[in-house]
Amino acid sequence: LEIPVTILNMNDNSPVFPQGNLVVVIPEDTKVNTVIVPREDLSASDADMDTIYCELTTVMGTDGYFAIKGVNNPTIYLQKALDFEKFNVTTLVLYARDRPVGSSDQTNTATATINVHIEQADTKPPWFKPCSFVNTDKSICISSGYTGTVNIYEIPTKPLSLQPGPIYAVDPDYILNEKIVYSIVGGDADKIFSVDADTGNLTINKAATSLDSYSLQVMATQVNNIQKYSIASVEIKVVGKNNHPPYFENNTYYGTVFVNLVPRSFVFQSGNLSTPLKITAADDDFTNV
Repeated sequence: LEIPVTILNMNDNSPVFPQGNLVVVIPEDTKVNTVIVPREDLSASDADMDTIYCELTTVMGTDGYFAIKGVNNPTIYLQKALDFEKFNVTTLVLYARDRPVGSSDQTNTATATINVHIEQADTKPPWFKPCSFVNTDKSICISSGYTGTVNIYEIPTKPLSLQPGPIYAVDPDYILNEKIVYSIVGGDADKIFSVDADTGNLTINKAATSLDSYSLQVMATQVNNIQKYSIASVEIKVVGKNNHPPYFENNTYYGTVFVNLVPRSFVFQSGNLSTPLKITAADDDFTNV
């Protein structure tokens, strides 16, 4: 008597990932839709020969940045542009099931943990300080500029004192912290001013000869990439020197007048009736006047 026996395959094996834990390092400026984990690193196998269904989850706060292409043999790709200041490390968990999600059948599951580390990239131009953020994620910071004064006909020996502080710019990609150099790119046709390329100190080459105002444009540029630059306005007002109060040249003046003079007649010096009395004042700010 021949008895055919058919052995049914039971769902008694769980899917297996090639690696249970992966570490991925990607630069901040990775383009959207770039694959960050290839299929060969994520293809789970099942000894029961079942079809594998995958699902990706992320830790709180980084939802929407990463997704999978393909449910059965997926790749993980970047779905949203990264920002190093928002987060620089996150954890993804990929689930592999041998039954579709929501199935009432017995389901075996495997997980693979993907730790994603983000390297800061040179994405931002220099920021002049102090500056104010103009958006909620604090990725753009705008300086209101600098102001200062200089005395007419003078050439200071020290850098000009500016408000709200000296000319200063930083690389907001703070881990990279690229070197920044300064230059005047506008508002100084007469070459009256100079800016130190390394420090940003503003000095005067020659004296201003009129009570004008100068609207300078100072550029801060990254040495490694001249296309990473920012422009700040510097308003310099030329003023008359006013370090000393005026004073009379004599403490007391003596004069002589005659009776019955008509209005607006001269008062003469005492002891010298032929010379009108002069009252004079001086100001040490104007020694050559």
